[in-house]
Amino acid sequence: MSKSNTFENELMLLVFNNIDMTGVGDSGGLRGSVTAGSLFVSLHTADPGETGNQSTSETTYTGYARVGVARSSSGWTVTGNSVSPVANIDFGECTASPGGAITHFGVGTASTGTGKLLYKGTVTPNITMAVGVIPRIKNTSTITEE
Repeated sequence: MSKSNTFENELMLLVFNNIDMTGVGDSGGLRGSVTAGSLFVSLHTADPGETGNQSTSETTYTGYARVGVARSSSGWTVTGNSVSPVANIDFGECTASPGGAITHFGVGTASTGTGKLLYKGTVTPNITMAVGVIPRIKNTSTITEE
């Protein structure tokens, strides 16, 4: 069983743009946060899986940190049951210990630590890490609800 296109799009608007989802529950629907905050994008050297969290297979190269993206239309574009970052998401430059290739990304709730992983996806093409590399998730990257 799948979700309807309307529900998928409204769910993404709630999660990524902090826009209320009307018609669910009480008369106000599912409400966005009083303070929208940010979602945090992470990079991974393997698929964190369905049971993983933000730190599962997360890269550890020197210079890496998760990147916060505002939960608003200035951070994310939601349309047609998919979401993309408004701008490229650039991570810190690798200055040492590059580790394995970046094969996956995640979107979660915490700037550090285990954090709740909300969405995950494949990085195509994979990013081969080396000193001097600045990993980037392009604004043409999409997450789609199906």
